[in-house]
Amino acid sequence: MEAIDLAQWIAFAPIVFQASLALRDLGILDAVEESKTNGLTIEEILEKTNLPNYGTRVLIEAALGIGLLIKKENRYTITKTGNFILNDSMTRVNMDFTQDVCYEGMFSLKDSIKKEKPTGLEVFGGWKTVYEALSHLPAQAQKSWFAFDHFYSDGSFPQALPILFKNKPKHILDIGGNTGKFTLKCMHFNEEVKVTILDLPGQLNLAKQNIKESGFEKRVNYYEINILDDSQKFPKGADAIWMSQFLDCFGEEEIVSILKRCHEALEPGGKIYIMETFWDRQRFKTGAFSLQMTSLYFTNVANGNSQMYDSAVFNKLIDKAGFKILEETNQIGISHTLQVCEKK
Repeated sequence: MEAIDLAQWIAFAPIVFQASLALRDLGILDAVEESKTNGLTIEEILEKTNLPNYGTRVLIEAALGIGLLIKKENRYTITKTGNFILNDSMTRVNMDFTQDVCYEGMFSLKDSIKKEKPTGLEVFGGWKTVYEALSHLPAQAQKSWFAFDHFYSDGSFPQALPILFKNKPKHILDIGGNTGKFTLKCMHFNEEVKVTILDLPGQLNLAKQNIKESGFEKRVNYYEINILDDSQKFPKGADAIWMSQFLDCFGEEEIVSILKRCHEALEPGGKIYIMETFWDRQRFKTGAFSLQMTSLYFTNVANGNSQMYDSAVFNKLIDKAGFKILEETNQIGISHTLQVCEKK
């Protein structure tokens, strides 16, 4: 019975998702939650939300089956799961990302698997990867993408910074620096360190704006680069290279190419710091599940060949590129592992 129950959840999963999103965004869960333990009748829900009777009734009945609401004596109260859908920041970020970035494109997942191309990205335009498309995405999709990206990385920075600065780096390459958030954290953490951000022009423009507004432009340089072009070398002179949630954006051969270019650019005695979310290093089953599902976003929307890696697969790539792992720290932030590596 458990197996067939799960099979039906899978069969109706897209409808479950859209119904839950509607219950959240139309204010139904809000209205019921505000009633506390007293609950609301359907008539009271209609009055509070100003929604039509029929559609609201159907959604509420679906919420009973999903497990977001409970009905007792014709009054509806919210469940703990309903509270998470409504109030948990991680759940909201994940749902918005799924809806605004992934949902429509996932219809072509089978094509992505066969072609090894992000066919789902075509809903936004003719881009080769989502990273090239980021500055051109519709406003809501762009907002949800950055919220998803930053939610997981931002919570990890406070724990990661002391590990990075333990070796007193003077010049850091922030590869895939995105909007410059981590570089700004470094600026505030250490008054002398200099950082060079490497990224695509669109992302660098966002970083430049944010860093200029913060008054740190004298200590930050920018280096335009297409990481996928392995003929483009990294600038030399850095004694630390930082990559956060970056290498999971590439396939195995591309990761080796990037790491080899890090090897060439790194000063003698320098170290690279890799912060990644490995699905096999998670404390809870749900954490691994979330990362495994996120991998399919990479397959279908991001670039067609990357994923949230199994650490055993990833560590072989580090070794292949000529590095050895000196130190690993798990459970950084919500789900990260920070690896400190040096040349073999």
